[in-house]
Amino acid sequence: MQISYADTTIEVVTGDIARQDGVDAVVNAANAQLQVGGGVAGAIHRGAGPELARETRPLAPIQPGEAVTTDAYDLPNDHVIHVLGPVYGRDEPSAELLRAGYENALQEAEEREDASVAFPAISTGAFGFPLEPAARIAMQTVLDRAPHLSSVSRVRFVLFDDETRKVHEAVLQDLVGERIE
Repeated sequence: MQISYADTTIEVVTGDIARQDGVDAVVNAANAQLQVGGGVAGAIHRGAGPELARETRPLAPIQPGEAVTTDAYDLPNDHVIHVLGPVYGRDEPSAELLRAGYENALQEAEEREDASVAFPAISTGAFGFPLEPAARIAMQTVLDRAPHLSSVSRVRFVLFDDETRKVHEAVLQDLVGERIE
């Protein structure tokens, strides 16, 4: 699915966040120590190579909602934006921290004049954030920020499976209605 909103193209696809050719920055659903983990963090670190762990080490720890940027090394991108999403039920207020993570990632991309950024579904895996509310926060945050973006003109949500993609598409459809292309 793809829509245009406030001069920003928003895409929703199923895929591998570590294989996003043609995207300037990919977002890592990071852990606080910015090290290799499971899920998205594992895929990003495996794709980037060991230099990524060396660069992130002095940047850690980060707090829920915080974002930091590194080089992408062996990934087909210029940057990796590392976001620590909230652990649902522990890091409160979870919704505000998740929103801050998306906002801060977009700000990091803007500061580096990235034209495109790819997001995973932050906090929905091991961190336990329920999928539909997390998708609503993610999509609403991007829609809210879109009119204020100057360099970022394309935001891609790269979801691991079709179920997650369908939830994100349904939320986006609900939020923008007839603007869908």
